[in-house]
Amino acid sequence: MTQAKIPFNDLSRGTSALRGEIDAAIARVISSGWFVMGPEHDALERELAMYVGTTHAVNVGNGTDALELALAAVGVTSGDFVVTVANAGAYATTAARLLGAFPVYCDIDPQTHLMSVATLEAALALLPEAPKAIVVTHLYGALAPVEAIVVLAHKQGIAVVEDCAQSLGARNAAGAGGSFADVATTSFYPTKNLGALGDGGAIFTKSDDLATSVKRMRQYGWESKYNIRHAHGRNTRLDEMQAAILRAKLPFLDAGNSRRREIHGSYELATPEHAKLVNQSSDSFVAHLAVLTSATRDADRQKLSDAGITTDVHYPIPDHRQGFPDFVAKAMPLEVTEWAAQSVFSVPMFPELSETETLRVKAALGSL
Repeated sequence: MTQAKIPFNDLSRGTSALRGEIDAAIARVISSGWFVMGPEHDALERELAMYVGTTHAVNVGNGTDALELALAAVGVTSGDFVVTVANAGAYATTAARLLGAFPVYCDIDPQTHLMSVATLEAALALLPEAPKAIVVTHLYGALAPVEAIVVLAHKQGIAVVEDCAQSLGARNAAGAGGSFADVATTSFYPTKNLGALGDGGAIFTKSDDLATSVKRMRQYGWESKYNIRHAHGRNTRLDEMQAAILRAKLPFLDAGNSRRREIHGSYELATPEHAKLVNQSSDSFVAHLAVLTSATRDADRQKLSDAGITTDVHYPIPDHRQGFPDFVAKAMPLEVTEWAAQSVFSVPMFPELSETETLRVKAALGSL
């Protein structure tokens, strides 16, 4: 009898597991008659700030808006340089371009696939002037060395933005991802470790001024209702329904992350020498994705498919190779980024994977 194919992700399982909590949250909002920026929204901001360890959390409509407004809040404007990595799906690139800024890419560490102090220093040395900001992406759920990057950047007067869209809940001895830089962002896209039933995002900061700036920008640039006084105003609000759903799910985030690490640890025991997992389970890794590198990626993916395992590639086209019609990336040495784009692939990773499914993926990895 043919075994069912194991999905790369199955959002219905997580929703079903918390259906009672989610239904109660939705009913609460419907009964309240308040659907945008009400008490659920405000409570979520307080709870997120407490969870991350910042003074402020500011909810917005999606993760890309969060990045755009975070960059705008630290002063990025048209013509400025923003340094980031090119292997993270073009989200920071898109946000910078929306401000008229020019993304410049530094290479990544070959072991972690993250920005490092060394790769950042190499990129900065090639720029004609200091960038206005650096976006540090905590990719795949693993923390980049953001504390050391902040020290380096601040010595040169450069602001730092953390992108925590894949890393919410990742921690080290000094704190949680999102609490180290001038400002940080996350996404609540449904596939995230803390996902809404639609779009959503948030910005984290310990700065009263930056939080105030973001709050003004997210709602037209209002100083007060209908009174526009501030630049870069737009409409990017998290609706009350999504806020209530996220509040219902937030208390389960750490348990979900722990299960993700458990699954990832099982995979770690099985992968062969030629197809290595990028990360290893730890508190600083929340296993948003289980990513391997292989010189025989296509053949390995086919073997996994034949075994009923769905895979994906995060991400096949680095930012500097994208076909942006209004932007040509500055030439930079990105050898590791190029290699990663040709080598990475991802296997199923979500908390509701059954033990039977996990063992099937483990066995298939071991047979590569």
